[in-house]
Amino acid sequence: MQDKLTSEPDVVLIGAGIMSSTLGVFLKELEPSLTIVMFETLEDCGLESSQAWNNAGTGHAANCEMNYTPERPDGSIDISEALKVNVEFDLSRQFWSYLVRKGAIADPRSFIHPVPHMSFVHGGNVSFLRKRFKAMSAHQCYYGMEYTEDGKKIEEWAPLVMEGRTNNEPVAATRIVTGTDVDYGSLTHHLVGHLVGQPGGQVHYRNRVTGLAREEGGRWRVEVHDLESGAKRSVKTKFVFIGAGGGALPLLQKSDIPEGHGYAGFPVSGIWLRCDDPAINKRHHAKVYGKAAVGSPPMSVPHLDTRVIGGQHSLLFGPYAGFSTKFLKQGSLLDLFESLRPANIKPLLSVARDNFDLTEYLIGQVLQSESHRLAALDEYFPNAKPEDWKLQVADQRVQTIKPDVKRGGLLEFGTELVGAADHSLVALLGASPGASTAAFIAISVLEKCFGGELTESAWLPKLREIIPSYGVSLIEDAELLQRVRAETAQALKIENIDASAIAGGPSATRAKSKSKARA
Repeated sequence: MQDKLTSEPDVVLIGAGIMSSTLGVFLKELEPSLTIVMFETLEDCGLESSQAWNNAGTGHAANCEMNYTPERPDGSIDISEALKVNVEFDLSRQFWSYLVRKGAIADPRSFIHPVPHMSFVHGGNVSFLRKRFKAMSAHQCYYGMEYTEDGKKIEEWAPLVMEGRTNNEPVAATRIVTGTDVDYGSLTHHLVGHLVGQPGGQVHYRNRVTGLAREEGGRWRVEVHDLESGAKRSVKTKFVFIGAGGGALPLLQKSDIPEGHGYAGFPVSGIWLRCDDPAINKRHHAKVYGKAAVGSPPMSVPHLDTRVIGGQHSLLFGPYAGFSTKFLKQGSLLDLFESLRPANIKPLLSVARDNFDLTEYLIGQVLQSESHRLAALDEYFPNAKPEDWKLQVADQRVQTIKPDVKRGGLLEFGTELVGAADHSLVALLGASPGASTAAFIAISVLEKCFGGELTESAWLPKLREIIPSYGVSLIEDAELLQRVRAETAQALKIENIDASAIAGGPSATRAKSKSKARA
């Protein structure tokens, strides 16, 4: 932390999580002369949604998350959203690989580990997974995906999922070994450390942003309360990024930009079951995703996750949802009420009217007993013992509610950038897939707010060095996709599948040495 606050930085980042730190590092790499100041209310970076125990850490690549592959009315499977998320994670891999090769991150194993991603279903969902596999495995983005309806094979992949099943109900699973587990809290520390280790980079903890106001000439005055000393101060800046997780909506409202009028937020709390018993955890090395019940929201997708946090292997199962009026885990119970404005009352009421199934789901989750939670776990780990598991409270998700002329309001389950018309301020709202697509979101901010710098004579050559695939669709360019994945797997020490070996069966290799950065 730097004691002397720069009074007129080029960029102010609000929030010291994975989103702000990713954007800050991008900007500093592209323009080293920029002065960048980050403000964080808490005492360290990455303590809210980015903290490892507060998120699933999947490294969302739409390998196993069946909510990204809905069934069309004609029975076919739509994989378009899955492909989009899949290649967005490739951008994050390229960004992290660049930092590893540069030496900004000494050991990728400090934040990322190879963990297979699986989808598991039983009963009537087997036909869905069979069709899903057929659609996905036909595309180069999913080279190497495996499928089986053989319980013995599933037991080889994930023993805990099959042991103890006594009926003959049909089962099916897919697996892709290139999946990962990501500790975004650790990664955030790497990014913030790299940012503030350079001239012009600062982070100020225990500093709460209390106001945002336009100045003459287009600058923003950012009002800050130092929670340690009690001092109130302000800085003037050309650009503000609001990446404060659930706290982004109230700050967007403080900016009073017309583009933010009518937006609201609906907070949902998360709970996991956690197992730290090494004897159990060593027998499960996978992230196994199920299919959400009919009518349940995407946030309810059950999964049994291998987690590696601080070198310790654990299992998480969930998520179980709840309701709290807080917008942040360490927020205030008044957050929801203080976010109410005349302009967002109609969108809120419209969403409440049109999403009764979500309300019903949350009520059911709030009323769940310990036995109900264990019954859900039993579906994915039949031999689970209650004494091996404890509750782990996760973060708060604030689902975005956006104004809509026709329907009054729409509930969004993804993320959304809401920015000023002059591109001087932008806020990131929403949750999933969140951290896994931080690089994609940062690049979207660059394109939205710094488009004039993305030229051959300015930032574009450097951006292509950081993201070799920039400007090319990895969904369409199979050769580039395979090259990028091979190079990033080598740099990050994770699994890679050689597409040329697919004809003879999946061939996975884990690179041991660093690769040379592509020009």
